[in-house]
Amino acid sequence: MEARDILKRPVITEQSSEQMAEQKYTFEVDTRANKTEVKHAVESIFGVKVAKVNIMNYKGKMKRVGKFSGLTNKRRKAIVTLVEGEIELFEI
Repeated sequence: MEARDILKRPVITEQSSEQMAEQKYTFEVDTRANKTEVKHAVESIFGVKVAKVNIMNYKGKMKRVGKFSGLTNKRRKAIVTLVEGEIELFEI
């Protein structure tokens, strides 16, 4: 997998915005990616040094439309802690 395939999108929530002050950035990643692949992807795309990667898995939620029921897509979220440097995710 390429680096751009591993990182899907940044997760922008109130909690993740507060963690940016502590050099922690949250990304939604590919469900098959491991910590090492996420670390190399962030370092190659943003040009920063990664100290630690924490990964969380989320199951799909049950949804129903009329008589049909199914699951939403499962997700995988990574919180990346940087040694130094800063990632410019969006312009203010």
